[in-house]
Amino acid sequence: MLEVHQFPCLSDNYGFLVHDPASGETAAIDTPDAEAYLREASHRGWQITQIWNTHWHPDHAGGNAAIKAATGCTIHAPAGDAAKIEAVDKLVHDGDVVCLGAFEADVIAVGGHTDGHIAYHLADARVAFVGDALFALGCGRMFEGTPPQFWHSLARLKALPPQTLIYCAHEYTASNARFALHADPDNAALAAYAAEVFQRREQGQPTVPTTLARELAANPFLRADDPALQALWTDRGARLGDPVATFAALRAAKDNF
Repeated sequence: MLEVHQFPCLSDNYGFLVHDPASGETAAIDTPDAEAYLREASHRGWQITQIWNTHWHPDHAGGNAAIKAATGCTIHAPAGDAAKIEAVDKLVHDGDVVCLGAFEADVIAVGGHTDGHIAYHLADARVAFVGDALFALGCGRMFEGTPPQFWHSLARLKALPPQTLIYCAHEYTASNARFALHADPDNAALAAYAAEVFQRREQGQPTVPTTLARELAANPFLRADDPALQALWTDRGARLGDPVATFAALRAAKDNF
C-alpha cells in the first residue's frame, strides 16, 4: 500500500512524501523546504528518489537543487513551467504517466494559478496531489491564467472519482471557509464542513487532505456551474448558465475579501 507522509513546513505549506514500500522509492511532492523534507525522510528511513513538481513558485520548487544534491533524485517538472524551475531532469506534459514503483500517476494539466501547473493523480491509491490549483474550500489565486483556463482545470479535477483524497499544498481552509460562507450562505453541507474546519484549526489540527466529494458539495469554486450559486452572484458578474463568468466573479471577490 502506498504511504503518504504529510508534515507542515514554512509558514503554511504542507510537505508530502509518498513512499512505495515494495520498491523502496520515495517521491517528494514539491519542495518548499529542503531541510524539512530531508529530515522527515530520514526520520522514516526513506530515501528520496524522485521529486514531482506541480508548478514553479519558490514555495513549491525552491528546494529542488538541495534535495537533489543530497540524494541524487530525479526531478519531474511541468513542461509549461520548466523554464522557471531549477535542476529539472524530466519534463512532463498533460496525459503523461510518472511511476513510483508499480504505482502510476497520471499528469493532469490544471493551469490557472500558473500557466503550466499540473496535478498528479494516482488512481489505484485514490489520491491526487493538486498543488495550488485546488484547496479545501477554495482554489489558488489566478496569477498567470485566465478564467476559462482555470475553470476548465477545475472541471477536470471535478471529474475525478468522488472518493479521491485531495492533497492540497497549504493550510488555507479556515480563511477559505469564511469566504465560502459569504459566497454560499444557505449551503447546509458547507455550514457543517466550515464548523468542523474552525474546530480543527482551534485544536491545531490539519484540514488537509480533503475528499473530492466533500469539495463538490461545499467548495464554491467547484460549484460555479450550479444554477443556485449562479443566481446568488448575478449582481456581481455571474450569469445563469455561464460557469466561467461565475467562477471569475467568485475569484475576484475572494481576492478582495
